[in-house]
This record gives sequence, structure tokens and C-alpha cells, in this order.
Amino acid sequence: MVLVAPSLLAANFLRLEDECVMINESEADWLHLDVMDGLFVPNISFGLPVIEQVAKKTNKVCDVHLMIMEPERYTEAFHKAGADVLTVHIEACKHLHRNIQQIKSLGMKAGVAINPHSPINSLEDILGDIDLVLIMSVNPGFGAQTFIQHSLKKIEALRTLIDKNNLNVLIEVDGGVTLDNAKALVDAGVDILVAGNTVFKSQDPKATIRALKSFNRS
Repeated sequence: MVLVAPSLLAANFLRLEDECVMINESEADWLHLDVMDGLFVPNISFGLPVIEQVAKKTNKVCDVHLMIMEPERYTEAFHKAGADVLTVHIEACKHLHRNIQQIKSLGMKAGVAINPHSPINSLEDILGDIDLVLIMSVNPGFGAQTFIQHSLKKIEALRTLIDKNNLNVLIEVDGGVTLDNAKALVDAGVDILVAGNTVFKSQDPKATIRALKSFNRS
């Protein structure tokens, strides 16, 4: 069954504790936390203090996505703040294998994210060392963007590569995920759906999460 990871970036930050309670009471599996530094991406979101407080309030897996330069400088701090999964960008890491070793040595699951312009074959030499790949289906930095259709082909190619090598690597997708395209994403090979506005801006977020979880691979 597909995992659903609501993206806190779309939450109402004036009601953050209430939003965490709603997620706890929902069928969501993970809580997706986007960290932006204004350098790797043209936006700034939230950082360690917010994640530390959210981690205390949620009973979901804290899935932290670092859209930052030099993530190795902060890996230990995010672990202490409560990250269960830590994902870094292939485009931001000069020594990606070392970054992955660092994450896993602290007991977290390690993910690698790739931007829309990055080819799937750039992951071949690291796939055997990671727990998940995060396919960015929009250009990172802002919520409420339109899904890039070519992402479906990338997901299919990645699914083929993972299955061909008999690897236990999850595929996560983030950006423009809706109830209208979720089925196609799952059929293409996605294991984890990250959804921001689709969940938090819906009239009934819990029902929307339940609907996203209902999509099974054909």
C-alpha cells in the first residue's frame, strides 16, 4: 500500500500544534518537512527549532528533506531534532557517498533527492547505499506548483532500475501531487506520495489522506 506524507510546508503555521494533532489522527504514514536555505533554492522555510517541536508533537515518521547547501554540516543536528529520514540533494553534495554514510551512521534512513533536470542514471552508483529516492516533480523551493508530466517517465525508469537490481529502495515523489494524478504516480512505481496543498488546503484533510492511501498499483 502506498505511504502518504503530508508536507508541513502547506500547513497553517499559526495553528501548527492543531495541524500536528490532525496528522496524528489521520491515516498519514509520514510527515514531510522541507528545509530550505535560500541558497540551494530561492526560498527560506523553517529549520531546526520548528522540527524539534514538531517531532515532539507527532507520532508519525519525521521525513526531513534538506534543500540546502553543505547538508553534512547539519546532519547530526537534524538527527537530534528528531529526523527519522534525512534526504539530501544529489545536486548539493560534493561527496554524496560520504553524506549517506554519515546519515546512516546516526541511525536515520538516508534518501537522495533529484531535481527535474537531473537524469535517473546519475543515481546508479549510489542506489545500493540508500533507502529512498525523492523525485522532485516540480522545481524545488515553492509549494502549489504544477506537476511536471515528464516526472512520470523518470519514475518508471527508476522503478525499472531498482527492480532490475533487486534493491529495497523506496520511490518518493514531491510536487504537484493531487487526487487526480496520484493513481498514475502509484502505477508508475511510486511508494510514497508527498502532498502539501492537496491535504492542508482541502475541506477535509483526513478524508483526502484516506483517499490518497486508497490508490493501489495496478
